[in-house]
Amino acid sequence: MAAVAAAPRPQLSPLSGGGGAAISSLTLQTPAFISPLPTRRRRRCVLRSNASSSPSPPPSQEKEAAAEVVPTAESCVNIGLQLFSRGRVKDALEQFENALELNPTPIEAQAALYNKACCHAYREESKKAAECLREALRDYNLKFGTILNDPDLAPFRASPEFKELQEEALRGGEDIGSGFRRDLKLISEVQAPFRGVRRFFYVALTAAAGISTFFTIPRLVLAVRGGDGAPDLLETAGNAAINIGGIVVLVALYFWENKKEEKQITQISRNETLSRLPVRLSTNRIIELVQLRDITRPVILAGSKVSVTRALQRAERYRTELLKRGVLLIPVIFGASQKDQTKPRGFGTRRAAASVPSVGGDFEKRTESIAAKSRLKSEVRFKADIVSPEQWESWIRDQQESEGVTPGEDVYIILRLDGRVRRSGIGMPNWNDILQELPRLEDLMSKLER
Repeated sequence: MAAVAAAPRPQLSPLSGGGGAAISSLTLQTPAFISPLPTRRRRRCVLRSNASSSPSPPPSQEKEAAAEVVPTAESCVNIGLQLFSRGRVKDALEQFENALELNPTPIEAQAALYNKACCHAYREESKKAAECLREALRDYNLKFGTILNDPDLAPFRASPEFKELQEEALRGGEDIGSGFRRDLKLISEVQAPFRGVRRFFYVALTAAAGISTFFTIPRLVLAVRGGDGAPDLLETAGNAAINIGGIVVLVALYFWENKKEEKQITQISRNETLSRLPVRLSTNRIIELVQLRDITRPVILAGSKVSVTRALQRAERYRTELLKRGVLLIPVIFGASQKDQTKPRGFGTRRAAASVPSVGGDFEKRTESIAAKSRLKSEVRFKADIVSPEQWESWIRDQQESEGVTPGEDVYIILRLDGRVRRSGIGMPNWNDILQELPRLEDLMSKLER
C-alpha cells in the first residue's frame, strides 16, 4: 500500500538470473526496478481552533463545522490508508472508490487505484485487483516494479491474473503502458551491450545487398537474353545469388537477435520475480532473496517430499565445504503448500525486512550498508525455509515450462552470488560435482561473480 506522494522513480540495475524476478531479477546488491511509492504524512480532516484560550463551541456548532468539511481525493486516500491499517478493509475500499470520484490528480488517482488493488488482493479478488492495476499502469504511470515489491500484493502475485498482467507488461502497448518493458530493455542492453551494434550492421549490410541486387537484376535479365554486349550469365547470376543469399542470412540474423532479446527480457523479468520471493532464516527472520546477494549462493531443491528430504540428508555430509562456498539450501516441496492464512493487518505491517541499503558515496550510508550485511551474514545458516509457497511453486512451474521440463518434476536451481541463475537441472544435485564447480567465497572467482 502506498500513500499519496510524488511518483516513484525507477532504479535500474542488473537483475539476477535469479532472483529476475528479478529480475531481482535483473540484478541482483541489486535494487528492484522501482522503489515503492513513498509515503506522505497522513492528514486528518480535523478543524483546529485559532486560539487555544478561546472557549470551545457547543456540540451543535461542532457538528455544523464538521459537516462543512469537504472531502478531497487526497483526504479520502489517507483516510483509507488509516482504515486499512486498522484492518477495516471494506471501509478502506469505499474511501479509495470515493477518491476516484472526486476529480483526483494523476498522482492521487494512481494511489487510489493501487491501494484499491491492495484491498482486493487482501480479499482474494484477483480479477478486480488486476483491473485496478492495469488502469494505473496504463493511465497513471504506475511502475510495474512496485507491484513486484509490495508484500501487500503477495496473494495477487500467486494468482493467474498476475501472470497475465505480467505478460501484458512484458509486451507493452497502449493497454498497459510500455514503462516496464522499457526498463527491461535497458537492463537487457546492459547485459548485452553489443546487440544494438550487431543489429545496426545487419540492417546496413542488408540495405547494401539490396541496393546491389537492385542493379544486378537488370544485368541478369540482359545476360539471359544474350546478344552483343550482354554481361556474362554465370558471373551475373553468381553475383545475384550472393546478394540474395546475403540478404536472407542477414535478415535471419536480425530476427534471431530480436528473438534472443525477447527471451532475455522474459528471463530478466522472471529473475526479478525470483529475487522478491521471501524466505525465513534460522533466526526466524523473513527476508527476500535479493537481500542475500553477495552473501550466499542459494540452491533451490524443488520436488516431492521424499526426493527433497533425501537430497538434504546427503547435503549434510558436505555441510562444512558447502558453507565455505556460501551455499544456502532452500527446499520447496510440491503440493505441500497450503494457503497462508496470515492476512496483512495494515499498511506496512507485513513488509519483509528492509533491503540492505546500497553502498553510495555517503559515509554514513556506506557504514550502515556494511553493518546491515554483516548482521544478515551472521544470521544465514545452512538452510532457509520458504514463505508464501504458492509464489515459489508458481515461479518454479514457469521456469520449468521455459526450459521444456514437465511441471512438477524434481529440479534443482543454483544461483550465483549476484542473484542470477547459474545453472539448473532435472532431479537432485550431485553434491560432489557442486563442490568441484563452486569456488570458495574468499577465492578470486567468487569476487568476480559479485
